[in-house]
Amino acid sequence: MRLVVATCSVDYQGRLQAHLPLATRLIMVKADGCVAIHADGGAYKPLNWMNAPNRLVEGDGTWTVTNDKGERLTITMTEVHSDTSVELGRDPGLEKDGVEAHLQELLAADVTVLGRGWRLVRREHPTDIGPVDLLCRDAEGAAVAVEVKRRGEIDGVEQLARYLERLALDPSLRPVRGVLAAQVVKPQARVLAESRGIGWVELDYDALRGVERAEMTLF
Repeated sequence: MRLVVATCSVDYQGRLQAHLPLATRLIMVKADGCVAIHADGGAYKPLNWMNAPNRLVEGDGTWTVTNDKGERLTITMTEVHSDTSVELGRDPGLEKDGVEAHLQELLAADVTVLGRGWRLVRREHPTDIGPVDLLCRDAEGAAVAVEVKRRGEIDGVEQLARYLERLALDPSLRPVRGVLAAQVVKPQARVLAESRGIGWVELDYDALRGVERAEMTLF
């Protein structure tokens, strides 16, 4: 990874036009070619960026990043304060949050908390776009895909919807429905889930661990 701190202005042309006036910023160039410009604030989100694959051409005080989509990012530097390259090595990937992983484990041990007569078919059931956390059968024998999150948000609903599309290609599972299970399901996620025909349930982590009796409602 290359980290450059420079006083620069940035211009983007592509789906729209954007301009960052002259200021001191961090320019991050990742090994895969991704280029991102950060300010000293705003958490993790860059001010502007170009995802790989792209082409970076360094000129005299100007970097130009282009891709096959016709997008162009031009970084004009008036002063470079530091320019450092660090070899990070291969990343092992993100491990699930301990609570989230434990939630999945606890539900797998007793899926009847999601519905009377339910049974577990498989944990981490594979699809061609990734594994769904739990594949179950309800009391009537219908397939149910359960995605487990610590916080149920819109992206979790979208993820489960994609899994359901792939699972529905298997005639042995059709019709298959989905349930988003989380400690907290955000209101926007509830609305989106219900519009997609996906159920949701809020889980009491302490109750699942046996600290107190679980009281959950499946919608």
